[in-house]
Amino acid sequence: MAVWALGINHNTAPLDLRGRFAFALDQIAPTLHGLRQSLGSHSPHPGVETAIISTCNRTEVYCAGAQPAMEHTLGWLARSGGVSPSVLASHAYTLQDSLVARHAFRVASGLDSMVLGEAQILGQMKDAVRAAESAGALGTTLNQLFQRSFAVAKEVRTSTEIGAHSISMAAAAVRLASQLFEDLAQTKVLFVGAGEMIELCATHFAAKNPKAIAIANRTLERGEKLATRFGGEVMRLADLPARLHEFDAVISCTASSLPIVGLGAVERALKKRRHRPMFMVDLAVPRDIEPEVKALGDVYLYTVDDLASVVQTGQANRQAAVAQAEAIIDAGVQSFMHWMELRSPAEGDGGVVPLIQQLSAQTDQWRALEIARAKKLLAKGEDVDAVLEALSRGLTQKMLHGTLAELRAGDAESRAQTAQTVSRLFLRSQTKTPGNDNGR
Repeated sequence: MAVWALGINHNTAPLDLRGRFAFALDQIAPTLHGLRQSLGSHSPHPGVETAIISTCNRTEVYCAGAQPAMEHTLGWLARSGGVSPSVLASHAYTLQDSLVARHAFRVASGLDSMVLGEAQILGQMKDAVRAAESAGALGTTLNQLFQRSFAVAKEVRTSTEIGAHSISMAAAAVRLASQLFEDLAQTKVLFVGAGEMIELCATHFAAKNPKAIAIANRTLERGEKLATRFGGEVMRLADLPARLHEFDAVISCTASSLPIVGLGAVERALKKRRHRPMFMVDLAVPRDIEPEVKALGDVYLYTVDDLASVVQTGQANRQAAVAQAEAIIDAGVQSFMHWMELRSPAEGDGGVVPLIQQLSAQTDQWRALEIARAKKLLAKGEDVDAVLEALSRGLTQKMLHGTLAELRAGDAESRAQTAQTVSRLFLRSQTKTPGNDNGR
C-alpha cells in the first residue's frame, strides 16, 4: 500500500485561498465519494481510502491505495476549489509514506498549528475521521494512521509541556490579559487592524471565549472576513474613538505611519468606564497607540518590546518540550512504517501478515484438537495430571513436527542453514550471534 497526502495551511496559503477549499462536516461524505470515484476511475486498483481534514487554518487530503496518485489528487482538489492545478500546487505541500505519518502526528500533537500545542485540532481530526468512516471511505491503513496519530498526540500532551508555554506575541498578550482580568470570558476585546498578527491574536483570544469580539479596520471587507470567522462585529476606524469605552482589551497592529489611538480618546473612554481598567497592546512599529497613554493610572499598555521579554521567558522550556514531542513522533513514525512493511508483500513472497495469520489459525486448530481430546479423557475419569501431560505433549509434538522433519531432510548445507534458523527461533536465549542476524 502507498500512503500520500496533500494540503494547504496557514503557513502556505492566504486566507482567501484557504476559504476556497473549506469543507463543512456535512460536506465531507459527498466530497469523499467524489474523490474516491475520481481516484477509482484513474487507478487500476479500485478501493482507494480517503479522508479530508478541513479547518479554518488547513485543508488536507489523505489517501491510501495500491499506487500513489498525487498528481490526480491535486487536480481533483484544484477543481473542487475552482483554481488551476498550478495555482494550488504553488501553495500546497505534498507528502508520501513516512512523511505523511510524520505530518499527521505533528498536526494531531499541535506542533503544526498556528498556536503551538493547541488542543482544538485533535478534536477536529477526530471529527474528520468519524466523517470518513461514516462515508465508508476509511480503510485499515488510514484508520491505523489516524489512530496512531491520536495515540502519539496523547503521549505528547501527557509526557511534555508542549501546550504550557507561549510561543508568540499573541500568546504573551493573552497571558498578560489573564493576569489582569480574573475571567477573560467576561471581557470585550477590540482588535485594530486585520493583518496576520491580528489574525493570530484573535485566534488566541477567541480560544478564551470572550464576551464579545470586534474588528476595527480601514477596509471593511477584510475586517468582515476576520470578524465572521470569530463570530464578532466589524467597525470603521473612524468609529473607534466613540466606542473605545466599550472594550476591556484593545490589541492594535496596523501599518499606519501615525498613531490611531490618541491620549485624549483613551482619557474619554476611561471616564465613561468610570475608570474600570483597560488592557492595551500595541504591536505596531511605528506605534498605533500614543506612548503617553502608558502614564494613565487605569491603563495597562504593552508594546512589542514589553511582550518580547514575556515571550523570551519560556524559550528554554519550549525548546525542550518541542524536542521531547519530536522524539515521541519519531518513534511513532518508525512504528507505523514497520506496521506498513509487515503488511506489504516482500519481493518473492505474499507478505508477513498473511503468514502470521496462517500460523495463528494453524496453532488455534491444534490447540482446539488437544483441548477436545483432553476433555474427553477427563469425562472418562482419567487422572488430571495424566491428561495435562498428554495435552502438553500433544501440543509440542504438533508444533515441532514440521521443524524436526526439515532438520532431517536435505543435504548437509541445507540442514545447517535450517539448524541456524531453528536455533534463532526456538533457542533465542541460548543463541547470541551479534552481527550475524542478517539485519533482522
